[in-house]
Amino acid sequence: MKAMVLSRLWDLSSCSNPLELKDLPKPVPSESEVLIRVSVCGVCHTELDEIEGRTPPPRFPVVPGHQVVGTVEQAGASVIRFRPGDRVGVAWVHSACGKCKFCRDGAENLCGDFRATGRDADGGYAEYMTVGEDFAYSIPDVFTDSEAAPLLCAGAIGYRSMRLAGIKDGERLGLTGFGASAHLVLKMVRHRCPGSEIFVFARSEKERAFARELGAAWTGETEEEPPELLRAIVDTTPVWKPVVEALKRLEPGGRLVINAIRKEESDKEYLLKLDYPTHLWCEKEIKSVANVTRQDVTEFLDLAAEIPIKPAVREFSLEDANRALLEVKDGNIRGAKVLRI
Repeated sequence: MKAMVLSRLWDLSSCSNPLELKDLPKPVPSESEVLIRVSVCGVCHTELDEIEGRTPPPRFPVVPGHQVVGTVEQAGASVIRFRPGDRVGVAWVHSACGKCKFCRDGAENLCGDFRATGRDADGGYAEYMTVGEDFAYSIPDVFTDSEAAPLLCAGAIGYRSMRLAGIKDGERLGLTGFGASAHLVLKMVRHRCPGSEIFVFARSEKERAFARELGAAWTGETEEEPPELLRAIVDTTPVWKPVVEALKRLEPGGRLVINAIRKEESDKEYLLKLDYPTHLWCEKEIKSVANVTRQDVTEFLDLAAEIPIKPAVREFSLEDANRALLEVKDGNIRGAKVLRI
């Protein structure tokens, strides 16, 4: 099978082709796994974190990609949920131990043996992949393959971020950055909390214009002061500056939810500007988002089908994966990018 393979860490400021197109053996599913013929795979900023070393080290060589949609080609002997021909998706969580207190409580995203699709196990930048049946998801018929792919990560992690933000109808929500995840959060909040105003902070006028198209009540640059303080803010950026700026925009008792695996080091000195009375006083909270659970993915797919949420998508060929990744790196992120396998 054809696959795009990552064999080492790279600095993308000096490397434009971190992934190499290779012919690999077609994987064989275990008795509890399904073999998926991949149709599409979403491109995520997390892939940049993996390539540049901001996540725990990948298993080299590895096939990236964790927003996977395809059809079951073969089911292992003990598989009962899926049959050949079923359309399924695979998200960031590839497996967990199933025995620890976190797994027992439905928080497998915090499991010490959590394995990530496309980092610890081969993912969807390939013609085929395998996954345990418990970590595959049925895709609602309302979505095309390309529309469904971003929902499995950008959408599901956005859903978890919204839950952790704790917004009630009528309370103002802020979004810093406006890429694949944030634009889906905006759609979710407008559906669930129609009385809530959404303020978007983004560095690009194109991103701000896109946010206004989708119903943002106000948009501005990262350092711009909004007309009102916010009950919660979800940060989806890879850098520190928006975090510090967002803390100034919270009302007393407000919460900042940081939806990022790691932050880049380029502006780490910005943290030196953190001032307790300005940024943290009055019981403000900071909460991080760690991966997603199976419950998050399942509930979000149902919600997205109900609304329905149809992501803005741009397709690339598998062979153009490097170009898609570099566009994400350069901030060219209107909507979501999807590889057509």
